[in-house]
Amino acid sequence: MSTRVAALLAVVAGVLSTAVPCASQRRTQLDSARVADLLGRLRSADSVVCQLAGNALINPWNLGMLGDEPPLVTPTPRPMPRPMPMPFAAPVAMSRPAGRVRVGGLVGWARYDASALGAFRTVLRDPSRCMRNVAARVLGRAQAPGAYEGFTALLRDQSAGLRETGVLGLAELQDERAARPLTDALKDREPAVRAAAAVGLGRLEDATAIGALTGALDDTSPLVRRNVVWALGAMETRQVREPLARALKDSDADVRATAAWALGQLEDSAAVAPLGDALKDRNADVRRAAAHALGQLESDRSVAPLTTALKDADPDVRQTAAWALGQTESVNAVDGLGASLKDEDLEVRETAAWALGQVESSAAVPALAGALHDRDVSVRVAAAWALGQIESPRGVEPLKDAMRDDAQEVRRAAVWALSQIDDPRADDAVRNAAEGDRLRRPRAPRVRVRP
Repeated sequence: MSTRVAALLAVVAGVLSTAVPCASQRRTQLDSARVADLLGRLRSADSVVCQLAGNALINPWNLGMLGDEPPLVTPTPRPMPRPMPMPFAAPVAMSRPAGRVRVGGLVGWARYDASALGAFRTVLRDPSRCMRNVAARVLGRAQAPGAYEGFTALLRDQSAGLRETGVLGLAELQDERAARPLTDALKDREPAVRAAAAVGLGRLEDATAIGALTGALDDTSPLVRRNVVWALGAMETRQVREPLARALKDSDADVRATAAWALGQLEDSAAVAPLGDALKDRNADVRRAAAHALGQLESDRSVAPLTTALKDADPDVRQTAAWALGQTESVNAVDGLGASLKDEDLEVRETAAWALGQVESSAAVPALAGALHDRDVSVRVAAAWALGQIESPRGVEPLKDAMRDDAQEVRRAAVWALSQIDDPRADDAVRNAAEGDRLRRPRAPRVRVRP
């Protein structure tokens, strides 16, 4: 991070850390003078720095997301399932979703006092696009008095930039009155305005906008079509299944991937067929999105297409398909996942072991017993965990052998797994585990040799 960026972000943190506590709802009110000073600094900053600092002002409760907040949900984050932490086990490294962070005295949500909001109003027509849009989003989220009227006035301006600012403000405001002007904005001559309007309609989740959004699927701008598809998915109603299935054939890969994600939000097994077709898409990101969506549906009907996807040329697609099969919790997934335990890719094998633990079928025991000899420690740990999840007596002997593994993590995972199985042999093995590092391999006795 450059010195210039770091300095400006330090000012942002200063604004937030000097917030004045507010008695109601454990919120805080932010210092208006400091906010005004920061806005002045942003005016001379380049667009990247302005966006970073602006995100902090929009999300003052979560500085951990500086510069990282997408305008809409990012479809299909790569699934990385991990076994749950187990007794006797060393901590398992797990990725943490971004959460609220403490900056100085600021915790949780924040709000601006009237004078600070006034400072934001003064820049709604600023020449800087970033300044205008940050101000609009803050005023919208704060549900500032008169914000709706101010934003709709901007929508009537001749300047496309100001119309975009008005749409962004309405999108954040989430006022049901905004449905009509946002729908009209879908026909604006500027793509940026239409794209922002689609996001706003998605956030409102107003089913009356479905018709207008469906019509916008033919927009000439890929960004607009992508946002329209996202908005339809945000509705989470079966009414949008057919339009989303049509979007799976869009010429733009990002639109197709977003359509796959959106179909996964519907929890409608009728989406399995179009998503199964999308698993044959020429773009790997689209195939991965389709696999993820099939997992979201948690339908037994997803097993067949996902099992085929386990042989995809792209390892990310194969890993996502393995994760998705775990989500189905179907015994019909066992054979395909068992075969994936021998995949050349480490993460595919680890995810396949995890998925078999989700299915919890004793039919998976032989394949998981074999995975206890995998060359990679993380796969062996996942296999032991999965056997513990299944709780089958057939897993006892393989797990007892795993108690002599070279890796401490595997030995401890094996003990945990044995503790889950109701079998006298498992009870004896756990009972005989020593204190401390119970699973250390026995050392040869020390023999003193006299000189």
